[in-house]
Amino acid sequence: MDFGQVVGAIILILVVIFVIVAARRAIRIVPQAVALIVERLGRYQTTMYAGLHLLIPFVDRVRAGVDLREQVVPFPPQPVITSDNLVVSIDTVIYFQVTDPKSATYEIANYIQGIEQLTVTTLRNIIGSMDLEQTLTSRDQINGQLRGVLDEATGRWGIRVNRVELKAIDPPQSVQGAMEQQMRAERDRRAAILTAEGVKQSQILTAEGEKQSSILRAEGQAQAAILKAQGESRAILQVFDAIHRGDADPKLLAYQYLQMLPQIANGSSSKLWVVPAEFTAALGSITSAFGGGETPPPTSGGDAPSGRGPDRGDGPEMIEGLDISLPETALQDPAEALREARSQVDEATAEASTAGEHTGVPFDRSSEVGQAAPDEPIPPAAKPWSPHGE
Repeated sequence: MDFGQVVGAIILILVVIFVIVAARRAIRIVPQAVALIVERLGRYQTTMYAGLHLLIPFVDRVRAGVDLREQVVPFPPQPVITSDNLVVSIDTVIYFQVTDPKSATYEIANYIQGIEQLTVTTLRNIIGSMDLEQTLTSRDQINGQLRGVLDEATGRWGIRVNRVELKAIDPPQSVQGAMEQQMRAERDRRAAILTAEGVKQSQILTAEGEKQSSILRAEGQAQAAILKAQGESRAILQVFDAIHRGDADPKLLAYQYLQMLPQIANGSSSKLWVVPAEFTAALGSITSAFGGGETPPPTSGGDAPSGRGPDRGDGPEMIEGLDISLPETALQDPAEALREARSQVDEATAEASTAGEHTGVPFDRSSEVGQAAPDEPIPPAAKPWSPHGE
């Protein structure tokens, strides 16, 4: 191969290389959410977005590619002084998006650094007007003020600040210890208040329950006393009626005396006994009823009979373990004693009726047959007594 052929081959290879390079520089495929800034001979020509684009080789060139997606940029902690001269460390996070690729390329050299410095200066201005307590409790207010200042300043850069967040606010260690003690004291105070409120409510409920229990107990005792009194009243009336229907005689009364004597003697502290005056007469009737014969009337100047039966013997009378010596006395006529007892029963019945001891239940006047004297007419039925005076 001669020299001419070699030169021709080299030139052909160079042409092929030039065509390949020119074709590559002329054809551009832009991905989605990316913008390319194109300059022609060093001057802004156009902005190419997603798709296939053709350039003039060696005349047009791509200045920069801009990401159009929303970006999140965290900034390192920055020391900030509060109004009460405390240094706090604040971490911030910025959410922004490029809306104008041309302005973001030509209006500022590095918009990330510009946003960071603007965030720090604005944050110091805002925190400088607040104390530590306000700084810790006013995050939303600080975020809103930061976003407003940054959005206004970065608008001419073709950037929109969507959100600003304070990631952390760290006061000094000494202040953190004091804050922990303060919070512990506040929580102890709240716990003491809640405990006192619970004790107060418990005591109030307990007092209310005791009050209601006392009221109900008193009402129950009152009702029981009323019912007991009414039952005793009815029992007394029925006993009186039964006694006089049975035409009680001195023998029955004497028997009741003997029934009560053991109960009186059972008391360990009984030092004095009261023996009724009619007891000897009733005892004499008993002895005559059990075969002792008729008791002779008392003589005017001699000794009165002792009232003992012929088989008793001499000496004191022994009744239920009691040593009772019967004095010499005259026995009362049974008919006279019966009339006297009936008169006392009538007086007691009249007093009970007058005092209002009846329970409101209409009294059956037929039950007074045994209470009235044989020659005394039975009174007509009276109107039942009512507690309301009706």
